Amino acid sequence: MQNAKPTTTTPLFAAAALCAFCIAGPSAARVVDPAWTVSAEYTADVSGVVSGGVSRAGRYLDNLSVALDGDLEQAVGWRGARLHVSGLYNGGGEPNALAGTLQGVDNIEVGAQGARLFEAWIEQDLGGSASLLAGLYDLNSEFYATEASGLLIAPPFGIGSELASTGPNGPAIFPSSSLAARLRLGDSDALYGQVAVVNADARTLGDHGGVDTTLDEGVLGIAEAGVGGPVRYAFGVWRYDQRQEDIRDLTPAGDPDHSRAQGAYALAEGRLYGAADGLQIDAFARLGLSDGDTTDFKGGWQAGVLMRQIFASRPEGQLSFGLHQGWLSGKARANFADAGLNPGRHEEGLELTYADTIGRFGIQPDIQLIRNPGGLRDADNVVVVSLRVTVPLF
Repeated sequence: MQNAKPTTTTPLFAAAALCAFCIAGPSAARVVDPAWTVSAEYTADVSGVVSGGVSRAGRYLDNLSVALDGDLEQAVGWRGARLHVSGLYNGGGEPNALAGTLQGVDNIEVGAQGARLFEAWIEQDLGGSASLLAGLYDLNSEFYATEASGLLIAPPFGIGSELASTGPNGPAIFPSSSLAARLRLGDSDALYGQVAVVNADARTLGDHGGVDTTLDEGVLGIAEAGVGGPVRYAFGVWRYDQRQEDIRDLTPAGDPDHSRAQGAYALAEGRLYGAADGLQIDAFARLGLSDGDTTDFKGGWQAGVLMRQIFASRPEGQLSFGLHQGWLSGKARANFADAGLNPGRHEEGLELTYADTIGRFGIQPDIQLIRNPGGLRDADNVVVVSLRVTVPLF
């Protein structure tokens, strides 16, 4: 959804960081206290448009993530508490500028390059199966998320576009979190419920202005309830407490009117087939709806399958196929028509990807087909081919 600006220094930074972490990793693992866990991973994508789109070309982009997790009871005697801190560095080109889609084609593409503090929170057990979390928080880490869609690269498989495109600068999702508090009741493999109040102004250290503590833009409230187990079902609702600018309606003075941004979603995922020591097939399906007044999307859906251990000789190989569709709101289509464009009712995509490991490296070729790119009925289909390489540093 967000576009990064290309830079010639990104590959040099990535190479230097990769070498540094590879050298430091083993020694770091030896000196870290058992109460603390440090991890880091480097991801590099080469993504190119081979058919349709604005231009047939390729772009390089990358993501370096570093995380620290601590058991505060073991470390300092704070009973039932744990700490999580993570940071990101993102750089490279902007493949979606070549593809010209509304929903994006690569989930590590960002709107502004650089280093950020992504998450920094403490979670406190409250007894039983209840917990309270507070700090800089990634909303999509626990809400509107399906594990079975995790291999797919297209951004709509992470969180529905009708929610991802809301707020002053997007909700608190990759790459910018915001201050939040989350209460969770129940176990992930049984009945559960969770609610969160999240600062609507998603900014963190590394973004312009840093972390917002004023709440001038209000908050986003979200709630999700579900049942875990072999098949997981969940239903969620979300709403901003302050009205957002309407994408079409104007006041008598000619300024943008304000409307309520709100919506709901439902999801399901589970095992379709699983051999004791062989092929496993999981599936997911999600549906989301929104007001359609404050973003270009009134809703959408995503569905797909994830297959593991397809080949006996490649036990770590995974194959995933997914479809997604974002429905344009009536106001968005009217705006496009006013601009002389021919809007469609939706933008949709298909993705096929395979991931495997070669030594320490993860290799993932990927192909996407996007129909009605940009929400335009007469736009040629876009085909995007990508190669993702991941390296766990420590």
